[in-house]
Amino acid sequence: MSSTMSVEYTVHIWQETNQFIAHAMPLDIMSAGPTPEEARRALDEAVRLFLVTAAEMGTLEDILRESGYEFREGCWASPSWIAIERRSAVVTV
Repeated sequence: MSSTMSVEYTVHIWQETNQFIAHAMPLDIMSAGPTPEEARRALDEAVRLFLVTAAEMGTLEDILRESGYEFREGCWASPSWIAIERRSAVVTV
């Protein structure tokens, strides 16, 4: 018997040369595309395939727990973000 579930994730997108990189947090899955929207679409597909594969292997619950998700009231709740910040470090080289 199969069932459906929804797994939320936060996406960070940045540009590297002529590609846009999309990173799904906290699952730590990345994909890329020539535009931000194509990178998002590729990432959504990569996340979906990752979750389906993990479920088929019987490791989905372990992966979600290790990624900070909690099972509450019949749903997997993503970690609550405290902050998303851009920081810098000064180094002498």
